[in-house]
Amino acid sequence: MALSKFLDPKNDFCFKKIFGTEKNKDILIHFLNDILKFEGNEQITEVTFLKTIQDPEIAAYRQSIVDVLCKDQNGDQVIVEMQISKHKGFEKRAQFYAAKAYSQQVIKEDENHKKLAVYAKLKAVIFLAIANFTMFPEKEAFKSEHRLLDTKTYEHDLKDFYFVFLELEKFKKTIDQLENLEQKWLYFFKHAEASTFADIEHLIGSDIIIRRAFEAIDQAAWTEEELNTYDKMTKTRLDNLAVEQQKIEDAEIRGEARGEARGEARGIAKRGIEIARKMLSKNHSISDIVDLTGLSSEEISKL
Repeated sequence: MALSKFLDPKNDFCFKKIFGTEKNKDILIHFLNDILKFEGNEQITEVTFLKTIQDPEIAAYRQSIVDVLCKDQNGDQVIVEMQISKHKGFEKRAQFYAAKAYSQQVIKEDENHKKLAVYAKLKAVIFLAIANFTMFPEKEAFKSEHRLLDTKTYEHDLKDFYFVFLELEKFKKTIDQLENLEQKWLYFFKHAEASTFADIEHLIGSDIIIRRAFEAIDQAAWTEEELNTYDKMTKTRLDNLAVEQQKIEDAEIRGEARGEARGEARGIAKRGIEIARKMLSKNHSISDIVDLTGLSSEEISKL
């Protein structure tokens, strides 16, 4: 059992409890508006939770991710995903899930509708990911936003896809440097588990929703069954990380062995060439040089 007062919001089960339940729906709504910078008529005021998108083949390898899929009062769909471990092609998976959520709107429509009418009803999809690693090394900012734009005019004509990535590794601000709610959320994800009461009171200030988020991860409010599930999720993630680390170490050992073998072979070949050149300078026969160095007659003739 974790000794900290607060649990880790990056944990699969914990993340779902904060952002994926009817009880804490207001936390999700405020979080989305804070991160997406929705104001005025754009603000999300209501969400309906939908069945999360899961591809069976991918799901088998995804022990460290929790997805929340919902739609707002306008019918636009929002996917919120926590990605703890770095996996190759995560940005492609983000596009795959967004496209899948978009296309499934057509499948769910009445088959008697005309296709053109169905397409006209398609709603936008927003994909918001919190990544506990660096996704885009060439970018300095911890937040990146991606839309479809005209490459010449930069006009935003195709409006139905919007991707936002938060990279926790790039977020370096201390608790005294936080300037807005967006930064408070990133600090919450990155440091909540290690925070003290004094820390959270300073962090929360007058922001009621941030307080609600901390209350949701206060293990004193969790049942024994919930805490056991949390611990199992944590153990699974650590076990998976250990397996991945072992794979990396094994690959490095194999790479070093191959590198040593290649280096030794290159050394032998270089020595053979040096000997062949000396023998040629002393007018030894090609056959004798082949026998002694192992070089072919063609290789020797090129010297």
